[in-house]
Amino acid sequence: MGTKTPCALVVMGVSGSGKSTIAEHLAARLGWKYVDGDLFHPASNVAKMSAGHPLSDEDRWPWLQAIAGEIDRVCAAGSRAVVACSALKRAYRDILVHGRDDVRIVFLDGTQALIAKRLATRKGHFMPPGLLDSQFSTLEPPPPSERPIKVSIEPPVEAIIDDIIRQLELNSP
Repeated sequence: MGTKTPCALVVMGVSGSGKSTIAEHLAARLGWKYVDGDLFHPASNVAKMSAGHPLSDEDRWPWLQAIAGEIDRVCAAGSRAVVACSALKRAYRDILVHGRDDVRIVFLDGTQALIAKRLATRKGHFMPPGLLDSQFSTLEPPPPSERPIKVSIEPPVEAIIDDIIRQLELNSP
């Protein structure tokens, strides 16, 4: 059973789940544009995060709306994109998808222990100890009503990409 090819995939998950890596590899495999959601933060958000302050939902709305605007532009142009964006809450994903049936969520699912272990081995990356806890307490895993593509982050990258493509049920890229 093939399904309509989406114009955008939003790769979501907590910090350290591999969003950028998976989104970049998936975009390359599909021949789609890769979009790093972090590049859409306004300067005020970057300054706040750089000073070590967490973003509030109010800080996130313009950022999410900017990413949603990029998704709309890509889709309107007849192109396709894979977007890396944490999108931890349903409300965030609702802004990104805003009722479109041609945008799908890819949920990178991993245990807190696995992600903490991976973060501990990252070179040149610092994550405050409480941040992973806060990411998991904020996370609202997408329910079936959001039609997510849910994949485990335990296998190697190429196996994760294969799983996503299999779940997409695309007849061709």
